[in-house]
Amino acid sequence: MAKLILSMDGLVLKEINLEKERITIGRKPHNDIQIDNLAISGVHAAVVTILNDSFLEDLDSTNGTLVNGQPVKKHFLRHNDVIELGKYKLKYLNDTPVAAQGSDYEKTMIIRPATFKPVAPDAVPAQGDHSLGSQTLAPGGEGAQPTPAAALPGAVIQILNGANAGKELPLVKTLTSLGKPGVQVAVIARRPQGYFITHVEGAHFPVVNGHTLDAQAHPLKDHDVIEISGVKMEFFLKS
Repeated sequence: MAKLILSMDGLVLKEINLEKERITIGRKPHNDIQIDNLAISGVHAAVVTILNDSFLEDLDSTNGTLVNGQPVKKHFLRHNDVIELGKYKLKYLNDTPVAAQGSDYEKTMIIRPATFKPVAPDAVPAQGDHSLGSQTLAPGGEGAQPTPAAALPGAVIQILNGANAGKELPLVKTLTSLGKPGVQVAVIARRPQGYFITHVEGAHFPVVNGHTLDAQAHPLKDHDVIEISGVKMEFFLKS
């Protein structure tokens, strides 16, 4: 299991196992990792862990976040990376073996008209000009650790509005990202237990069937309606 080692001036203060899919770091007491220091913002950063991969997001902190001495807004974490927040350091440890090239992992997903299988043109009416962007979750074949999911029924996402209305995206990869980088991004994970959606980036969380999700993974059911970045889409299972 991946973990973070919190230290200051070389003194280890705490060890945190990354058991939750999303943990927050900041000065306020409601954070999963509280650092009571004025150089740290109230909610400074978050670490999202999906399967065996973790990535760091700076939450518009006042003094910024460094990884290995470089300022970052979003960073895919690798074993022995050092996160710096003021005088505090968080060392990321994850010795899970790197998966082989060509693994069943959706590193980048871009929703464009050519990406989808066409359906009847009158199946879903277009409602304005919205689109989904792309989000890179892992670089160059590193860090992906797929979970076998062959026993699962197939599933697709069908866009309900915007320029891609009526198009379908098969969810054939272990991880598929949806949204607009810098605005709102979510990930659909294909697991042995089913399909789960998790918030990754942005101030606004995904909406499923009219209800706003929290930071934890949410299981998807047949015909659930998801809204991300103003785009509505329907999740359904293929028989």
